[in-house]
Amino acid sequence: MEVESGTPPRPPPPSSGAQSQISRLNSYVAKSRVGKRFKVTERNTSFTTELRAGTATFLTMAYILAVNASILSDSGGTCSVSDCIPLCSSGGDCIPPDASCKFEPVNPGYAACLEKTRKDLIVATVASSLIGCVIMGLFANLPLALAPGMGTNAYFAYTVVGFHGSGNVTYQAALAAVFIEGLIFLLISAVGLRAKLAKLVPKPVRISSSAGIGLFLAFIGLQNNQGIGLIGYSSSTLVTLGGCPAGARAAVAPVMTLANGTAALIPGGTVSGDILCLHGRMESPTLWLGIVGFIIIAYCLVKDIKGAMIYGIIFVTAVSWFRNTKVTAFPSTAAGDAAFGYFKKIVDIHKIESTAGALSFKSIGKGHFWEALVTFLYVDILDTTGTLYSMASFAGFADDSGEFEGQYFAFMSDASAIVVGSLLGTSPVTAFIESSTGIREGGRTGLTALTVAAYFMLAFFFTPLLASIPAWAVGPPLILVGVLMMKAVVEVDWGDMRQAIPAFMTLILMPLTYSIAYGLIAGIGTYIVLHSGDWIAQFLTKFRPANLNTHNAGVKEEELYDRKNQDG
Repeated sequence: MEVESGTPPRPPPPSSGAQSQISRLNSYVAKSRVGKRFKVTERNTSFTTELRAGTATFLTMAYILAVNASILSDSGGTCSVSDCIPLCSSGGDCIPPDASCKFEPVNPGYAACLEKTRKDLIVATVASSLIGCVIMGLFANLPLALAPGMGTNAYFAYTVVGFHGSGNVTYQAALAAVFIEGLIFLLISAVGLRAKLAKLVPKPVRISSSAGIGLFLAFIGLQNNQGIGLIGYSSSTLVTLGGCPAGARAAVAPVMTLANGTAALIPGGTVSGDILCLHGRMESPTLWLGIVGFIIIAYCLVKDIKGAMIYGIIFVTAVSWFRNTKVTAFPSTAAGDAAFGYFKKIVDIHKIESTAGALSFKSIGKGHFWEALVTFLYVDILDTTGTLYSMASFAGFADDSGEFEGQYFAFMSDASAIVVGSLLGTSPVTAFIESSTGIREGGRTGLTALTVAAYFMLAFFFTPLLASIPAWAVGPPLILVGVLMMKAVVEVDWGDMRQAIPAFMTLILMPLTYSIAYGLIAGIGTYIVLHSGDWIAQFLTKFRPANLNTHNAGVKEEELYDRKNQDG
């Protein structure tokens, strides 16, 4: 059918016009200095693809902003007994605070200090992640995002420093350990020893350590302090089903039975949080709201929806922001009113007051300090090196030997980010496995990492919202991060007991001892014991046969000589 000469042509569909604009933008960027600098054309990608990949990566790892701050604040940060306020009776008699003021019932002054520390740590997490992503994007030109690592933050908070400072190393000294570990890590990366050191760790321990950390994180997410509260304390079985409302929980204190039959608190013992359910198991409203968040995240993961973790956190948090409900994050208390007042600001640039530059080297001569330092270094060598290699392979950058373009600066970038993070007050920074989502979206250059950095920059302005995320919103992603980290166990040869036993000991002891270090020590120690017989046999075989063969050869020659004489 012919078109009349005076009839104007049909306008293209809006989508075609938009596609044309996007194509022109991508073509312009590819030919620009930016496109050539980041090798956009060489790596068969485009500017908008990189933006989409960076957005997907940020959505899958944004949970770290709330989770990392919550975990690290459990250590107590720089808060101490001096932050506790004296409690006075109606008669005017005041009791000076002691070490017990840091534990249940937590002193109001100490609780206020913890809340300020959590805000500091949110900003520290944002800043360290931002710097790490910028270094990775600009220098390594790889689509990898960095942030404080899950696992090392739990080790930092619950093993090294301990809950509310109950460990063997202070928060300030732990930061110093991370700082020194970062410098050593930087040196190892600079001289090219990093990959070689990672290979020295026994394979079953290396494989199972990530899964063990996943179990540890899931165990944290199932408890009251930092999770949904499904698991509680039992005096007979240690752990049991929990989930009772806040009014039905009780604290537990360590006691000893005296000679006269009476019980007394063990000297130096501390009272726990509300971990014992008196009644009403599975009746906690916040537990069920957390379960709904778990289902949302799990469904999104099943359907491969980008941003699964953040969607679950947003839903649970949004419901918890309503006041005068059974699941509110802002109860009608002095602390709840103060938290709600800060939340209403929505936009606020919080200045780090306590955690930045809090390093202390006074404990450098103690064994616990060096135990923490070595463990941080070991986990970082395993975790970050393994993540970088696996992500480079996933993106198609790695060759047959495992080497990839930008490898040197990639190793230097996360080591540098560890040093920066320690100066800001946070645990070691690492390359995030969630970077795989951006790579799956087509991200192939450092523009993906810089896009993630831009999102972290925006997060600077929304500290009040990030500080108002409750524990039962953080618990579900912790549990499901554990699920994602469990996939490593399929690489263990469970049919070989010399491989299976060290792997299992690493797996089981991390959550049950509440310590990543103890799990690693158990796995490596078991591996050494089970293989020592083979190593001794190999050693003897290597050095004894030469002498024995020479001797046997001489004997045989004499026998042959005697036989010849007899025959003759």
